[in-house]
Amino acid sequence: MVTIYDVAKRAGVSPATVSRVFNGANVSPERAQAVRQAADDLSFVPNRNAMRLRRGSSQIIAMVIPGIENPFFTVMIRAVEELAREHGYSVMLRSTNENPVLERESLRVAVGEPVAGIILAPTRESVFDPAVVRQVPVVCVDRRSPGPHVDSVVADNVGGARAGVQMLFDAGYRRVACVTGPQEIETAVDRAEGWRRATLDTLGHGPDPQILVETDFSVTAAEAATYALLDLPTPPDAIFAANNRIAAGVIRGLAARGLLPPRMGVVAFGGLPLVVLRPRGIMVTHLPAREIGLTATRMLLERIGGFDGPPRDVVLPVVLGDDDSGLTLEGF
Repeated sequence: MVTIYDVAKRAGVSPATVSRVFNGANVSPERAQAVRQAADDLSFVPNRNAMRLRRGSSQIIAMVIPGIENPFFTVMIRAVEELAREHGYSVMLRSTNENPVLERESLRVAVGEPVAGIILAPTRESVFDPAVVRQVPVVCVDRRSPGPHVDSVVADNVGGARAGVQMLFDAGYRRVACVTGPQEIETAVDRAEGWRRATLDTLGHGPDPQILVETDFSVTAAEAATYALLDLPTPPDAIFAANNRIAAGVIRGLAARGLLPPRMGVVAFGGLPLVVLRPRGIMVTHLPAREIGLTATRMLLERIGGFDGPPRDVVLPVVLGDDDSGLTLEGF
């Protein structure tokens, strides 16, 4: 299907210019003619109904995420802002703290502005409906929508977790525990599934359910989970931490017990918060935060420009890595 990006490339203008032409905004006669000619050549048909509904909206994209203190979302925000700015849009940021009530409030505020589109990391109880929010286009990031089907851009959480846990098995560890988030959150469930698959791949059987801990995505909760695992009659010899904040709590707990790597293996899924001084031996996987932000913004701009194809689901790979810092936990 031909998109505004195809028209823009053929006309030699930006996608934002194409959008302005079809929305009746002020564009030079030369550029407008080039856009219309390119659209004719490519048989591009804009979604007139969607454009009519959005014609009164400002050049604002709303971004609704759990929290800006997480470096994963900080990197994503920067990517969204950079690309949005290139196309004449500014970004309005709202934080939900994983609270569905705050999410609904944020969506009401965003639609009330009104905005041209929304990039959303949905909570576990999201109830938004693009048809209800005046057909403002929505792209979900990091997690898919639990409700209506909309465009989404996520990381390969199952495959990335599976490969990360396999690094621990390859290093010689055999009783690998998993500390993940609440079972209602897609990323937590998928990463635990990757852990299960890696265990089955290596040991020929599923993991001991005692060494799976589901908690919230916080440092203090993960630290408590680590102590609980270490106090088991048969404790693990390695821990897969299912996100960066959980990894920080795991490292804090291991440091308190004098069990830092290599005595205990650790994989931090998605890296570690910048405030953490990690010891040598921590293995990490890197989430494609910037790529998620850029891809989601491109998809949203296409929807704003009139693309009305079926919902798209983009899955980006997780990058494996390891620690090379040699830093200590002094002051941690």
